[in-house]
Amino acid sequence: FLPKTIKGPFITCITMLNSWKAVWVVLSDDGVEFYKKKTDRSPKGMIPLKGAIIVSPCQDFGKRTLVFKITTDKKHDHFFQASHVEEREFWVKDIKRAINCIQGGKRFARKSTRRSIRLPDAVNLTELYTLMKDQDDGVKELKLEQEHRIFNHCFTGVTVVEWLISKEKARNRPEALMLATGLLNEGFLQPAGDLAKEGAESGEQTAFLDETHALYYFADSGFFCEGYSSDEDVLVKEEFRGNIIKQGCLLKQGHRRKNWKVRKFILRDDPAFMHYYDPTKDDEPLGSIHLRGSVVTAVEYVPDAKKYDIDGNLFEIITSDEIHYFLQAATTEERKEWIKAIQAVSKSGK
Repeated sequence: FLPKTIKGPFITCITMLNSWKAVWVVLSDDGVEFYKKKTDRSPKGMIPLKGAIIVSPCQDFGKRTLVFKITTDKKHDHFFQASHVEEREFWVKDIKRAINCIQGGKRFARKSTRRSIRLPDAVNLTELYTLMKDQDDGVKELKLEQEHRIFNHCFTGVTVVEWLISKEKARNRPEALMLATGLLNEGFLQPAGDLAKEGAESGEQTAFLDETHALYYFADSGFFCEGYSSDEDVLVKEEFRGNIIKQGCLLKQGHRRKNWKVRKFILRDDPAFMHYYDPTKDDEPLGSIHLRGSVVTAVEYVPDAKKYDIDGNLFEIITSDEIHYFLQAATTEERKEWIKAIQAVSKSGK
């Protein structure tokens, strides 16, 4: 359940405290709705934002990080945990906006990018975003170091502007900056690092910065930030040395009981490993899948899946040791993305 392109209602997947279960969350104009699964049509519940207070960061849980709290008008506390700092800040920022709009008697909605920056009607930001994410001809995602931190799967503001010009999507830098600002306003691009965040939060209009030190990332990428010091001599376990190619939540079938549970997966290349975690805890991985020489395919049937009401978007990984792993993605498109990424890693990674 990686963050998706955000339009209208703001959709992402974060972890909610009620014995800490992974849920799908939608921010509407007057509340926060949460669903058991992304594909569910009806929410399991709704947190009203009228008179609510949001606290971030929330320190109520000693070992649990990236938590924020919403306290309703009736003094009911709701705790959420994001997957990284940028995601938490993004949600907190928009929830605060929604609360302020309700208090002022206004309807909460994202600003119209086309009206605010005069974006031409002929411009299709969704298509442009798809082109930017193309693995061969799009904007390259990099690992960049800044202020003793490492930003994975990101790129600079200058890179975006120059890509737009080189692909003839814009005639000059001002036009390219207008398009980049539109992508940022609509949630296709997200700010990473202090400089880009300051630009995104300054004034009434979100500003995209055409600078080498302004970092951004794709909304549904495998972006994450880690603290770093060049003075530290950190030994990393060999299987964790690879670059993160993709990460997100999938349903996984257990090998013993054959039950299905939500697990957070992180896919790395060189060496080719896929680690899976309990998304409600900050512990070591529960296990790993060595992908070198493995086979991954979409499947329509998994033994015992029906018993647990698991159907659709299934795929199977068979390792070189002939160990079978059955997984389920939230959507058909997400399944395709995982299969494509795993296939690439299994062929190229050692």
